[in-house]
Amino acid sequence: MTPSMSDFATTLAYEDLPGSLLAVLRRSFADTLGVAAIGSTTEMSHLARQGALAVFGAGGAGPARMLMDGRVVSPAGAAMAGAFMVDSIDAHDGNSHNKGHGGSAIFPALLAVADTLRAGGAEITGRDFATWLAVAYEVSYRAGQVQHETCADYHTSGAWTAVGVAAACARMLGCGAEEIRHAAGIGEYHGPRSQMMRCIDFPTMLRDGVGWGAPSGVTAAYLAREGFTGAPALTCEGADAAPFWADLGTVWRTVEDTHYKAYPCCRWAHPSLDAVADLMRNHELTPGQIASVSIRTFHNATRLAGHEPPTLDDLTYAIAFPVAIMIVRGRMGVEELTPETLKDPEILRISRATTLIDDPEMTRISVGKRWAQVTLVTTDGREFADQARTPRGDTDAPLSDAEIGAKFHAFADPVLGRERAARIEDLAGRFDSLDSGVFAELMDLCLSGV
Repeated sequence: MTPSMSDFATTLAYEDLPGSLLAVLRRSFADTLGVAAIGSTTEMSHLARQGALAVFGAGGAGPARMLMDGRVVSPAGAAMAGAFMVDSIDAHDGNSHNKGHGGSAIFPALLAVADTLRAGGAEITGRDFATWLAVAYEVSYRAGQVQHETCADYHTSGAWTAVGVAAACARMLGCGAEEIRHAAGIGEYHGPRSQMMRCIDFPTMLRDGVGWGAPSGVTAAYLAREGFTGAPALTCEGADAAPFWADLGTVWRTVEDTHYKAYPCCRWAHPSLDAVADLMRNHELTPGQIASVSIRTFHNATRLAGHEPPTLDDLTYAIAFPVAIMIVRGRMGVEELTPETLKDPEILRISRATTLIDDPEMTRISVGKRWAQVTLVTTDGREFADQARTPRGDTDAPLSDAEIGAKFHAFADPVLGRERAARIEDLAGRFDSLDSGVFAELMDLCLSGV
């Protein structure tokens, strides 16, 4: 018999977690912290932390340090600031079936509540944290799939991560099954039903909604602990939801659906970035030889466009400009996320000469996948066409451990220093084996200022 979501969240034990799941959680821990490190340098992150300090002072729940900051606010405030921090660099783990991201809300929220519990005297081991992460990811992913299936609008990740964060944080607070059920309902009801395509059409710092999904989930857990009611969560209960929960505890969506990003921009641009990198290298082309670019892709991706992004937020949600960066510089990394890049004349030339084609077949097959096909035209009239492809980083084309490690250090070392970054990478890579003392060290490395 399939357990209910609340029974699953209440009874799940570390011994129930398969090795394949733990491998994903370890990789996501390090990957998310690397993104947080570079994210701590952004204006978006700075503004979010200033907002948290202004309105989320520590109360009766106890203090929580903001990610990569060290200053104290409430656990909801720390979750908000941390989620905005990670989301400010669009390079964190994701789920293509859900058209969104889990770790950017889950890690900041769970670290915030764990820090509050530690401040109250609790000893937290890596095994504890792994179990809570498993609850948060699995509930978030399944709630998100239900939501996409049953809701007409395309909501941001904050809408469904609020449910998983609520369930996991309620478990952290010692709640039973009925309280966890209410926490999920509160988190779903109050979570941000923000429209993702609004931020595609009009890019801003709102991003993927996790900056409000994370604190909504944390707040829901504390409300449920006090007896506040909110069940049922329609993404977790009822006939429409049932098929998505039928294999709960036997199939791990976290293992099957988590992907990792090679580039710090919207995932929808990634197959085109992979394609132009290969075309330029395989045919020994130089930027000056490129006259125009055409990209056939799915409908929503064509709305990214971004031929002349005026801000870094617009660059994050673009395809033409990141592709032009790849052609000109041979890379698309955090070094390119600068105001100066937006004014580069050669990048702008190629970006303006890039056409995005709304391809019905690409739209049809881009379910759980992100498809694109790129053709380069040279100044002497030659055409170089790549096959239609999906991005690297999905489970069928995973990034290697070496690639994930290189990405982590490229993001973290300039901000944290090589020594601190290396220690985070080491401990995050085996976090579930850490006793309470060493796990406390890992938390301190994550939550101290930079």
